[in-house]
Amino acid sequence: MDISGNTRLIAHIGYPTQTFKAPLIYNPYFQSAGLDVVVVPFASQPDGYPALLRALFTAENVVGALITMPHKVSTCGLLDRVSATAQIAGACNAVRRGADGRLEGDMFDGEGFVRSLRTRGIDPAGHSALVVGCGGVGSAIAASLAAAGVDRLALYDIDLAACQRLAARLAHHYPALRVEPGQNDPAGFDVVVNATALGMKAGDPMPMDVNRISPDAFVGEVVLKAEITPFLAAVKARGCRYQVGTDMLFEQIPAYLSWFELPTTDAATLRRLARIAY
Repeated sequence: MDISGNTRLIAHIGYPTQTFKAPLIYNPYFQSAGLDVVVVPFASQPDGYPALLRALFTAENVVGALITMPHKVSTCGLLDRVSATAQIAGACNAVRRGADGRLEGDMFDGEGFVRSLRTRGIDPAGHSALVVGCGGVGSAIAASLAAAGVDRLALYDIDLAACQRLAARLAHHYPALRVEPGQNDPAGFDVVVNATALGMKAGDPMPMDVNRISPDAFVGEVVLKAEITPFLAAVKARGCRYQVGTDMLFEQIPAYLSWFELPTTDAATLRRLARIAY
C-alpha cells in the first residue's frame, strides 16, 4: 500500500499493540477497494493517552480512531458527545470529528458480537447470558445483548463496583431485564462470554469454571492473541458451539466503516481479504 500526501489515517490506539488484528483486516480491504486510507497502530499507555487523542485530531487527514484496551472506558470522559450505546456500556471504541469539529464517540463491540451470534442462527431474544468481564468490551456486549432481548443477564468482574455500576445502567435502560451482578457460575446459561483479558498471557487462569458450562451453551471469546485460546479449547472439548475473538471484530467493521463515512462492505469480503496470522 502506497502512502502519499493524500492518504487519510485511522489511528488504532491501545496498549500493547502486538496483538492488534484490525490493521490486517482494514488495510487489505482499503487496498482492494482502491481507498487511500490506512489504519496505523499507536501504542499508548494510560498516562499519555488523553494528550495523544487530542493531538491526533488536530491533524486534518485523520478520519477517526479505533480505541481498544485499556482506553475504552476512559475515552467517554474525553469526548464532547457519546452515543446512547456508549453511555450504557460506559465505554467507547470509536472516535471521529463531528461536522461541528467536536469529538464524538460510539461503541461497536457489542453490535459485532450480536451480529456474529445471528450469523450462526442464534437469536439472543428470550435467552439467558453470562458476561464475565465488565470493562469496555464486556460492558458493550452486555448492552447489546440487553438490546437484543435477552431476559436474564448475569455479570461478573473482579472489580465488583464496576460490575454493579454496569448493572445499574442496564436496569435503568431495560427495567424488565433480570440483571444479576456478581454471578460467575456459567451453569444454566444459554450464552457465555469471556470478556476479560485472561488468555492473553501464558499461564492465565480460566475466566470461569469451564466444567460448569453446559455443552448446549454457545460460548464467545474476545481475546485475539490466538484463534483458539485455552478457554476456547476447553469449551470446544465440552462440545460447545463457540465464536473466536476475531468473529466479533469482522462483524463490527462494516458498521465502523459506515460511521466513518467510508465505503463499507460485508464480513465475508473482509475475511477473504484479511491477512491475519497467529
